[in-house]
Amino acid sequence: MKPTIRDVARMAEVSISTVSRVMNAPETVVPSKRNRVIEAIKELKYQPNAFARGLIYKKSNTLGLLIPDIENLYFAGVIRGMQDACIKLGYSLMICNTDRDMERTLSYIDTFHEKQVDGIVFASDMLYPEYYEKLTGFRIPFVLVSSHSDEYEVPSVEVDDELAAYDAVKFLIELGHKEIGMIGFNHDNSVSGPPRAAGFVRALTEFGLERNTGRIKYANHRFEHAYQAAHELFSEYPELSAVFCVADEFAMGTISYLKDRNILVPGQVSVIGFDNLRMSGMFIPKLTTIAQPIYQLGYRAAEKLHELLTTGNVAVMKEQMEHKLIVRESSREK
Repeated sequence: MKPTIRDVARMAEVSISTVSRVMNAPETVVPSKRNRVIEAIKELKYQPNAFARGLIYKKSNTLGLLIPDIENLYFAGVIRGMQDACIKLGYSLMICNTDRDMERTLSYIDTFHEKQVDGIVFASDMLYPEYYEKLTGFRIPFVLVSSHSDEYEVPSVEVDDELAAYDAVKFLIELGHKEIGMIGFNHDNSVSGPPRAAGFVRALTEFGLERNTGRIKYANHRFEHAYQAAHELFSEYPELSAVFCVADEFAMGTISYLKDRNILVPGQVSVIGFDNLRMSGMFIPKLTTIAQPIYQLGYRAAEKLHELLTTGNVAVMKEQMEHKLIVRESSREK
């Protein structure tokens, strides 16, 4: 069995904290004890690790990341940004995929607690009371990314989903489209779904196109669900000339549906997405979309958590980053 820091302390007849000080600040330990610890380390062939140091200092230099769908390309960008920030700030990163399952999420929080992570970034999911109570009960600092909480005072970083959706629909209207539909997130398990729907409705209302506000079908975060939602939307509203999709993956599902029905994009229907995934510039036609600063969101979330860990608070509690309209081939004037 691999020797532990406790084995070293027992052999050297010192406390665990003394062993740790020998490893990290040997000048603070009297020579007699220091020599006994060094001999015990040599005899046991003990190799200290981050977890052992964490037992002493209650700090593992590890951050946890909870994401709802590791297959979603959006989270690849968030992970990359957070990983790069962790390297710069001196942290390791542990990633858990929750599938938006409450029991699994609670179990992962338990695991993070057992592994003594210093803090957690909670990505793109609703902060249910059960999550909040467990995290605060364990006294684990945490930050929300691509999410926020109206109920709890929790640091967060995201884009303004309502304004971004408004800008997307306004763009379609300015292209001359008057028959506009939307493929949205189901609201029962989505933080960004309701504000993006609100932005859709606000733009239509401001431009006198209220008749379109009910032309919304909902999907569960995946391409195939968006494909089915597009079928339902165009079956009910075949006159549509433009569709706002709340995710690039939804836009791809919608375009695929239209292609299978020999409906030209953008010749007959313009489609705009949301996210600006790497695939959005490779898809055919290339997607017009609302770009989120995905990498920067992940990077900033790690920085914000580090700020919370080192100072006990954050300068900006609810931080919003800028979005941008990217015009490509999937949209055109009516």
